[in-house]
Amino acid sequence: MYHYLLFLAVLIPALAGILTVFVKSRRTRNILLAEALGATLICAVAAALTGNGLAGVADMGPFAFRFGGDRLGQLFSVLFSLLFLLSGVFSLEYNEHDEKQGRFNCFYLLTLGAMMGLSYAQNLFTYYFFYECMTLLSMPLVFHDGTKESMKAALKYLGYSLFGAALVLFGFFFAGQYCDTTDFIEGGTFNALGQANLGIALAAAFCLFLGFGCKAGMLPLHHWLPTAHPVAPAPASAVLSATITKAGVLGIIRSAYYVFGADALRGTWVQTAMLVLALSTVFMGSMLAYKEKLLKRRLAWSTVSQVSYALFGIFLFSSVGLTGALMQVVFHALSKTALFLSAGAIIHQTGKTKVAELTGLGKKMPIVFFSFAFAALSLVGIPPFAGFVSKWSLATGAIEAAGPLGVAGAAVLLVSALLTAGYLFPIVIHGCLDEGEFDRPLEPGRKMTVPLLLLAVLLLLLGLFTGPLAAALPAMTGIL
Repeated sequence: MYHYLLFLAVLIPALAGILTVFVKSRRTRNILLAEALGATLICAVAAALTGNGLAGVADMGPFAFRFGGDRLGQLFSVLFSLLFLLSGVFSLEYNEHDEKQGRFNCFYLLTLGAMMGLSYAQNLFTYYFFYECMTLLSMPLVFHDGTKESMKAALKYLGYSLFGAALVLFGFFFAGQYCDTTDFIEGGTFNALGQANLGIALAAAFCLFLGFGCKAGMLPLHHWLPTAHPVAPAPASAVLSATITKAGVLGIIRSAYYVFGADALRGTWVQTAMLVLALSTVFMGSMLAYKEKLLKRRLAWSTVSQVSYALFGIFLFSSVGLTGALMQVVFHALSKTALFLSAGAIIHQTGKTKVAELTGLGKKMPIVFFSFAFAALSLVGIPPFAGFVSKWSLATGAIEAAGPLGVAGAAVLLVSALLTAGYLFPIVIHGCLDEGEFDRPLEPGRKMTVPLLLLAVLLLLLGLFTGPLAAALPAMTGIL
């Protein structure tokens, strides 16, 4: 049963996406979308509860598809399918009058299928295949509106992604030479040939990290993100920020901990370089978000900053750092989904896109601003919301790492948290306490508000009861 659940989690959204093309009825398309998303989540959860391990292998000459579900992959598969479901339900009302809704549903489902595939990939070749599929299938979500601006943004997204993928391919080639296998094995398989050619091996690892870092929005390949997010429909922006960036994070974890191994990389110039890049991205993203006036672009710059919190924890190569990074992945994904969907609800109901135009709107859209406020509190790291625990673990891991870089890392995280409060809290304060130009209720319908409420409640509950998740994460990885 376990094996079938894994394959169904990939095939259900993929087949439903293809079937959507042939369905003419809007109502039937919506039902198909909701049922496929729900079934995918059920399969992912059931697979995680049923077991783990390799589910299938298909040889292709020198390469092989290796498909299965270890605990790390299952964590990401449940997270991806949950957030696609919530954003998909939101899209039913958001795209209600969109003539291109069928195309959106098609590529939305196909993208989820690719992301489930990379979650269950058990070697670098399989991961790379689904990673490239995800890029190509998600690009139509960026240019969905068909405007000149959205087409340019989609081409930028594709260009950056392909360049990042080329770096990954270069690193993949050398990883195949300097590791016993590119299968995902806890602790990695760095070999004697790699030790004898340490300079080239480290350069290969650096290329892998930089290539996957492109999708995660890390310097210097980050600029697609604040370009693509504002032009995509809000449900697409939500999954771009919350899940597709995490595909880059998962690729880095797999490369660092399951291919090369943390022991082979700890203390090298690669670790130092990646820590510096991650911290630089955290600070730069926060500063640019603070200065940005357009709501969705402000949230996009925030994503650039917040995802690199997780990258910083990964490159600490410590148990505390990795645990904090994985919690940041989960909590950021939930928070940023809530923020982008809230922004989408505001734009859908009012047409307002700039932060300065939202004054007094909270009184007319209380549920939307309630969700936005909870997500903002979590993203800043205010207890008892979920984001506090991840940021505490990251700061602790940075200080435990010792040395000037660890202390500098903790300081940058603190400054970034203050900047995050500076660019999110005023939206809530002015929206809820000041008087605005709006003279009638503007709250959207249940298909929008229910996902927002669920996300807000999840952020609070996970903050109050983080213990089980924090205890489970080291066992999920088993690599330190």
